Amino acid sequence: MATKSEKPFKSIFRKVPKWQDLWFYQKSEVLYQMTYIFCERFLPQYGDRTVDQMVQAARSGKQNIVEGSEDGKTSTEMELKLLNVARASIGELRQDYEDFLKSRQLHQWTHGDKRFQPMQDFTKSHNLLSDYEPFFTQWTAEEMANVGLTLCFQVDTMMNKYMESLEHTFVTEGGIKERMHQARTGYRQQQDSRLQQLEQTVPALQQQLEQAQAEAAEWKTKYEDLKQRALKAYQQQQKEITRLKEKIEL
Repeated sequence: MATKSEKPFKSIFRKVPKWQDLWFYQKSEVLYQMTYIFCERFLPQYGDRTVDQMVQAARSGKQNIVEGSEDGKTSTEMELKLLNVARASIGELRQDYEDFLKSRQLHQWTHGDKRFQPMQDFTKSHNLLSDYEPFFTQWTAEEMANVGLTLCFQVDTMMNKYMESLEHTFVTEGGIKERMHQARTGYRQQQDSRLQQLEQTVPALQQQLEQAQAEAAEWKTKYEDLKQRALKAYQQQQKEITRLKEKIEL
């Protein structure tokens, strides 16, 4: 426990945002749940590996964001690796949605399509699963696939920006080993500084001690003198009392 003169130790663990609060995680959660319903509604439940691939890719994207964020408390390097895995999984999911539209001659909405901008506005301003769930059973295959594609692009863009900030943090602050070294070095410096301060006070304390000892010796001498004088006065008084008693008896 740090004393009043000591500064509290800086934690070696990096402060990371809660993964639940990350917008790209929230959107990845929407993607996973939506992809599961999409596959149930529009893909055959047996004999088509696309179902497993899409669901697993969506789940991998979501879960690796969670694991990366948790590992980021101790290892920025590991967080970056897991986020890259998440990006790759989201990339696979995006490709599956694109293949679905192409193979069924459905349209992938672009800027020229009047449905594109309203979809972009909705997905940009809504991150929570509860915002999307009411539409999971209402959207057509084309609508749902385009929303899934858009979310994939948005998640990837957000993750790229987040990872750039992580890379900057890693370059400027280092990883867990650097933070441990800094913490240990800081502690040693703090202890060395405290020791130096204490050593500097020793001469003054020694002088005060010597002065106190001298004053005590002086008071002891005065006490002995007073003691002797009082004893002498007492003895003289006793002699005088004895002399007076003898005189009275005569």
